[in-house]
Amino acid sequence: MAPAPSSTSSDITLNINGEKHALPVDHRTTLLDALRERLDLTGTKKGCDQGQCGACTVLLDGRRTVSCLQLAVAAEGREITTVEGLAEGERLHPVQQAFLDLDGFQCGYCTPGQICSAIAVIEEHAAGWPSAVTEDVRPEAGPPPLSAEEIRERMSGNLCRCGAYVSIVQAVARAAKAKAGEAAA
Repeated sequence: MAPAPSSTSSDITLNINGEKHALPVDHRTTLLDALRERLDLTGTKKGCDQGQCGACTVLLDGRRTVSCLQLAVAAEGREITTVEGLAEGERLHPVQQAFLDLDGFQCGYCTPGQICSAIAVIEEHAAGWPSAVTEDVRPEAGPPPLSAEEIRERMSGNLCRCGAYVSIVQAVARAAKAKAGEAAA
């Protein structure tokens, strides 16, 4: 007697931007496709669909991830934050505001992924995580200065086809300074 075929879909609940969303998904459905096609959260963009451009970057439990490589079923029970969930009412997140103030975008296609990545970069840096360009990686050295070189390296997984990199680096630096000021107060 042949074994019964296994199911290829599941009913899952995703916690996105503080709201729970129950939906049936095929096990092969990426988080990106669930967000865009099933939940109409279209701020997260589909770029390369191979995890190389960063346009689909979201925060998963506060850490950045490319949602085109993350299966929706594997995100169940985790905290997912998309660009739509960053603002507090009409008040933009400080990174969003910095991108707006400093023209950290041109066409805007990569901007949601850039912003989500920038938020994680600032947190990673504040936690003392080194990057490939960090000179002194000893924990007791503390976080290195968040120089333009550090920002460029830490944001290197997010591509901008328009070439707004100079403004993106400035926006990340401004938002990091604002966060550091809040922490010191």
